[in-house]
Amino acid sequence: MSIQRVKDYFRTLGMEDRVLEFDVSSATVDLAAQALGCAPCRIAKTLSFLVDGAPILIVAAGDAKIDNPKYKAQFGTKAKMLSPQEAETLVGHAVGGVCPFAVNEGVTVYLDESLKRFETVFPACGSGNSAIELSIPELERCSGYERWVDVCKGWQEA
Repeated sequence: MSIQRVKDYFRTLGMEDRVLEFDVSSATVDLAAQALGCAPCRIAKTLSFLVDGAPILIVAAGDAKIDNPKYKAQFGTKAKMLSPQEAETLVGHAVGGVCPFAVNEGVTVYLDESLKRFETVFPACGSGNSAIELSIPELERCSGYERWVDVCKGWQEA
């Protein structure tokens, strides 16, 4: 089970007790914000794409949307999201619980600039009813990210 993989991962960091599980769904930004009682923009959504045949994850603020020209400039290709089946197979987490933690080998993680305006954010933890509150430095450390990118729009106006 995906959430167990994530909990096992956080156990190695001494942070397993910070993983939150809800009795309600947190599978979308709005549902996660309701479950946590926070603004939707503080949900760190993880979007999965295919670049040169390899899966990548972009962790972005809940109010950010992929900006196709920025994405193409960054990755040299059009943004093509993984299907739910591809996400589960290639990344290791089902849609609704996709997160940058305990992912399959060969998955590259990028953090979007839209997250930097927050002290803490709430990424999922491998299931459609989980999250963890992390500071930005903790997210950097725990996600094993490659680098920061600027591939989103819509959040600057927020």
